[in-house]
Amino acid sequence: MADENLTTATTAAAAPSPPELPSEPPTFSHPPPPQNQETPHSPPPASETEDKTPHSPPPPATTTTTLGDVIEHPEKPTTTKTPESFASFKEESNQIKDLSPPQQKSLQDFKTLIQEAITNKDSTFLQNPEEPISEISIWGIPILKDDRTDVVLLKFLRARDFKVKDSFTMLKDTLQWRKTFGIDSLVEEDFGDDLEKVVFNHGFDKEGHPICYNVYGEFQNKDLYQKTFSDDEKRLKFLRWRIQFLERSIRKLDFRSGGVNTIFQINDLKNAPGPGKRELRLATGQALQLLQDNYPEFVAKQVFINAPWWYLAFYTMISPFMTQRTKSKFVFASTARTPETLFKYVSPEHVPIQYGGLSVDYCDCNPEFTIDDPASVVTVKPATKQTVEIIVNEKCLFVWELRVVGWDVSYSAEYVPNNESHYTVIIQKAKKMTQTDEPVISHSFKIVELGKILLTIDNPTSKKKTLIYRFKVNPLSE
Repeated sequence: MADENLTTATTAAAAPSPPELPSEPPTFSHPPPPQNQETPHSPPPASETEDKTPHSPPPPATTTTTLGDVIEHPEKPTTTKTPESFASFKEESNQIKDLSPPQQKSLQDFKTLIQEAITNKDSTFLQNPEEPISEISIWGIPILKDDRTDVVLLKFLRARDFKVKDSFTMLKDTLQWRKTFGIDSLVEEDFGDDLEKVVFNHGFDKEGHPICYNVYGEFQNKDLYQKTFSDDEKRLKFLRWRIQFLERSIRKLDFRSGGVNTIFQINDLKNAPGPGKRELRLATGQALQLLQDNYPEFVAKQVFINAPWWYLAFYTMISPFMTQRTKSKFVFASTARTPETLFKYVSPEHVPIQYGGLSVDYCDCNPEFTIDDPASVVTVKPATKQTVEIIVNEKCLFVWELRVVGWDVSYSAEYVPNNESHYTVIIQKAKKMTQTDEPVISHSFKIVELGKILLTIDNPTSKKKTLIYRFKVNPLSE
């Protein structure tokens, strides 16, 4: 049994993670229950899985906290061997008004160079001098047609430290490479779905960036590895597939001034093939070089999770040769710290279940919750019993799901009616949850008299735990 009791209070009408609790819980406006339902003046019937016990108030908490006190994003550890981040990085603005005067001048000079090259039909800039300006585009954005051009050109300027001639050369080389590589036709090619679990987009970070997952452990599958990297032709196909995936992702970004036009990258290194895999090293090295040369400034953050020791050792060796700006975009997390690191940047409803979150593909097996349903994060201290109290002010069907990352705790749930003469309903008896149990559990409870739901996590261990939960209120069916 834990040594300390903590209570978290909220209301079913409030968003799961408000900054503070309202002084009076708001009232729902759901339809009243059918006439054949039990009235709030009599105890609700017990089901086969529910126990009745005389109502008594919960034991007094040694420490009482509000929702705003306990919902948090885990703090960065003060001591760790894993280099999490070398500096804070704030993504630069792509709005003209936020640029310094020298930067604004560089942008204008860049546009002038492009206009002169088009006007003079410069063959070093245009492979087809007869091509109309309306046909000159990159990533689906016509060059010099509207203000989206400014956002595109700023990427090249920042990649070359606002040196106009160098930026112009980079843009010219990129346009020529795109024609040589056949990007416009590549976008429409069908490469099958063999690699759909290797790289995929899922959810958004807290700043609205789309998230791309790169799961290198999938290449432990020998058949997939051979099918992808065994010869030059297969490696070229992999390269074209990877470029296609990125190109399609970029074309969904918002290149308007102030829009989100970068991608949050998460690299899962769990079971990743080691540096001895020559074929993989060649293919990824070639892909990295092409991305660096032709897709500047598209990464908002690079997060490496489940990082093994050899990868950290390799990074430590090469980091002195990186710019501070590049290093500031990198974040590393060991396996133990992967969930809490992700939650700093991504809300748990957007984090896939396998990485500690609640997100699954919407399907018939989980129709209640999607990434649009926000979740709350509570830190459960060592040797502590944490109770989440949710006040319900309407007769309804109350639905919730929760998880404790790594479990090794006990979980219980009960419903306490406001009328103290009525019974407390035990929805879930205290049950010990281990790492082998299902990562997420769901419950629902029909509420026919007003009261509160109590979700209790008893953490007997010497380590803090992360509780994630969310709920919704559905009207009672007629």
